[in-house]
Amino acid sequence: MKPAKGNPKPRPRAGVKNEQVLAEGVAAAMMARDKFSQWMGMTIVDIRPRTATVRMTVRAEMVNGFGVAHGGVVYSLADSALAFACNTHGKVTMAINNTISYPAAVNVDDVLTAIAESDGETRRLGYYRVTLRNQKDELVSAFTGTVYKTKNEHLKSADTTEKLADKSAKAAVPAPAADAKAAK
Repeated sequence: MKPAKGNPKPRPRAGVKNEQVLAEGVAAAMMARDKFSQWMGMTIVDIRPRTATVRMTVRAEMVNGFGVAHGGVVYSLADSALAFACNTHGKVTMAINNTISYPAAVNVDDVLTAIAESDGETRRLGYYRVTLRNQKDELVSAFTGTVYKTKNEHLKSADTTEKLADKSAKAAVPAPAADAKAAK
């Protein structure tokens, strides 16, 4: 039986019962190896199947000659959010075409939040949109991406749901400072 046209629901990966646990495990493994996103100061705020929220603060060394954030900095945040979102299903997936627009300037100390969400997929391609907003909730960038899903798995088949849950718990986002003080 062929799946219906449109946005077919992907089949769960064999051996992994929980797509959320898979998404968290893949994101944690990717971030651990992603030296560029770490260097940029990116943090995964939320990860769900085919969705990622990533945040970073613009630093002084990220501005261009006009005194605003370099477009490549904003693009990098959008591209990383796309990467985390499109890989949550467990297959190694990479961008093959992206476009971006910059409707507002980004300044030093702006806190940018990128939300990447799937707009649909086929067996090998995925279509995503990423919106970037500043701390005032102003739209600063709109990004679309097309991704290609390879046959390669991020995690070995020996990784069980329990192992993935353990990996994602170890890589959990720390509580904000106010919450940490209240917990003491």
